Amino acid sequence: MAVRGRHRRRQQSRFNRASLTVTAGGAGLALPLVAAGTADAASADTWAKVAACESSGDWSVNTGNGYYGGLQFKQSTWEAYGGSAYAGRADLATKDQQIAVAEKVLDGQGPGAWPACSQKAGLTRGGPAPVAPEAAQAPRPATSQAATPTTTPQSKAGTAEMYTVVRGDTLSQIADDQRVKGGWQRLYQANRAQVGADPDLIVPGQRLQLKPGATATPQSRPAPKAKDRTGPEPTGKPAAEKAADAARAKAVAARKAAEAKKAEEAKKAEEGRKAAAAKKAEQAAAAKKAEAARKAEQAKKAAAPRTTLSSPVDAGPSTPYRASGASWSKGYHTGVDFPVPTGTSVKAAASGTVVSAGWGGSYGYQVVIKHADGKYSQYAHLSALTVRGGQSVQAGQRIARSGSTGNSTGPHLHFEVRTGPGFGSDIDPLAYLRGGGVKV
Repeated sequence: MAVRGRHRRRQQSRFNRASLTVTAGGAGLALPLVAAGTADAASADTWAKVAACESSGDWSVNTGNGYYGGLQFKQSTWEAYGGSAYAGRADLATKDQQIAVAEKVLDGQGPGAWPACSQKAGLTRGGPAPVAPEAAQAPRPATSQAATPTTTPQSKAGTAEMYTVVRGDTLSQIADDQRVKGGWQRLYQANRAQVGADPDLIVPGQRLQLKPGATATPQSRPAPKAKDRTGPEPTGKPAAEKAADAARAKAVAARKAAEAKKAEEAKKAEEGRKAAAAKKAEQAAAAKKAEAARKAEQAKKAAAPRTTLSSPVDAGPSTPYRASGASWSKGYHTGVDFPVPTGTSVKAAASGTVVSAGWGGSYGYQVVIKHADGKYSQYAHLSALTVRGGQSVQAGQRIARSGSTGNSTGPHLHFEVRTGPGFGSDIDPLAYLRGGGVKV
């Protein structure tokens, strides 16, 4: 059975990519198990699909998140499966070299090493192997027979020398079921190089030697020697031995219950990780859709007819044109007000020549511009001027900053459009802007 570990996150975070497990269930982290051969090889087209999902098909990607290359190898995985023979990191290797290492990962960990993208790309065990890359490296280890997946141990107690780990196994359980002399401690010592530093961390697909150099056979107790006795033979076990047996049975039951609880917790944690990965993939899809909509809107705006005029400020109007009242000398408002804070950039509504720039009495500091169409625009109650009389300006160019100078009740821009340079020839300023394509 192949190691059911994790090679991929995304995504960003994205996933748990290491391979360690407390029981042989594929949950949590698992020690990398290098399995040589091409029994689980996939086509180059399938690997290209996996890369398209993992890295958008960029075989040289290095975003600084700890995963490299088109198939997003973690550095420890790259080294554990022989990638160093090609390059120091996956993103420095060629596409064919990355696929060659990925075949070993697939052989050892199965398609679950890429939890989300293997399903999208149809990555499964089996299929045609890709062409081997050209690189100066040691020859690939000889093909070994892949362990056959099963739900029960493949070896029978009393006859087998080897045992293939399956989901849910522990060393103590295997030692009990296979009647290994010396218990799980002896089994661990015989397979320390395969299992690693922690005897609790075994993974499906590992081949364990039940007893080096000999078969593990049930141990029988020698028959007790006959003794001369007077009176009837005692029946049953002594009370102390019964108590010891009961204590051992209780300890075994407690250990198995703890192992079952740990396995259930690991299962729930794995399900939680999968749910989080699915949610992240859903969010990524939604973000991609939103980005596509944004780009479509930008393209629509780019294709729309360009305006010839510009709004004097980026704000909506307040006091409308021709609002009546005694506050104005003509009995009505000759322009339109835009309520903006002092210091807001004021822009020329259209290209033209500055007629005047300075103090305008009740208008405070003002700028008046003559445009090519014969109209004049006025910008009043300013706090600062950035143009001078006689200067040419372009539509949208900053000419001043808003303020509250002259007869003003608060910071705002008074904007007028006239048919002549002086007061009294005003026209509707908003209609003028809208006629030039300005949405206001």
